[in-house]
Amino acid sequence: MTSDQAQLSSSAPAGEPRSKTIPATPAALLQAVLEANAGTRDPRLRTVLASLITHLHAFAADVQLTYGELQQGLDFGVRVGQATHDKRHEGILLADILGLATLVLLMDAKAVLAAGGTEPALIGPFWRASQPVRPNGSRIASADTSGVPLHVRGRVVSLDGRPLAGARIETWQAAPSGLYENQDPDQEDMNLRAVFETDADGHFWFDSVKPSGYGVPIDGPCGELLALQGRGHMRPAHLHFIAAAPGHKVLTTQIFDALDPYAYEDAAFGAVGSLLRDFMPDGAGGYRLDVELKLEPGETHMPVPPLR
Repeated sequence: MTSDQAQLSSSAPAGEPRSKTIPATPAALLQAVLEANAGTRDPRLRTVLASLITHLHAFAADVQLTYGELQQGLDFGVRVGQATHDKRHEGILLADILGLATLVLLMDAKAVLAAGGTEPALIGPFWRASQPVRPNGSRIASADTSGVPLHVRGRVVSLDGRPLAGARIETWQAAPSGLYENQDPDQEDMNLRAVFETDADGHFWFDSVKPSGYGVPIDGPCGELLALQGRGHMRPAHLHFIAAAPGHKVLTTQIFDALDPYAYEDAAFGAVGSLLRDFMPDGAGGYRLDVELKLEPGETHMPVPPLR
């Protein structure tokens, strides 16, 4: 082997030995790795891996990554996996705090956004299956949930503005304490959760209490990363909505309080575009929130709740 070559084999058809050596240059190494990937059977996976390999090599070259730094990054990834369990997904949190999850959602919704549809948002880890079905006008906060009154009135329409009657609305939120009921043993089961159905004009409405912002978990590797970046870990106050109507794609979104102190510092980068709304004083010590949810035509596929 000369000083310009490494004893690494290039790609060859499956089952055949590889005999070519790879010149010891970054470009030749990248080409060899891409050739090795060329046998990936699934076309989409082959494309994704090829792009990932190319960008990873470019990233390492761009920052002149050291082997010690590579090891640190790999160890971080291992700890993200170790921090994930049936009640917590540190990998999802990592995608959130890097803005990757919101980026993917916005790319998926490019066409509907161009047509004036509602921005999607993260479904989050706290949506529960079998949330209680309630009639419009119900209060979703339990009697012992104190807080500033909030009246929510919404309308579900298609992209052309046609009201969607009989649409299913799932909603859930944190209490003024910043905790969801599944996190807080002092709250009633299914507190601040409900399922509604829109009327003939596409309307739904309910009473609640004004939600509070809360912090993402910082007791794991993602918290360490936020600290290293000098970033906060708070999310602005918001309500979750899932809207589903026959003949339309399901919309999963969040509506944020535009006056929340963390409205423009969302640790998960989810408070984008028109999802920041004004919670308007109602003149009686409470607030009201008006919501319009525009759905894209297509097949209706409900997501799977992360919690039972």
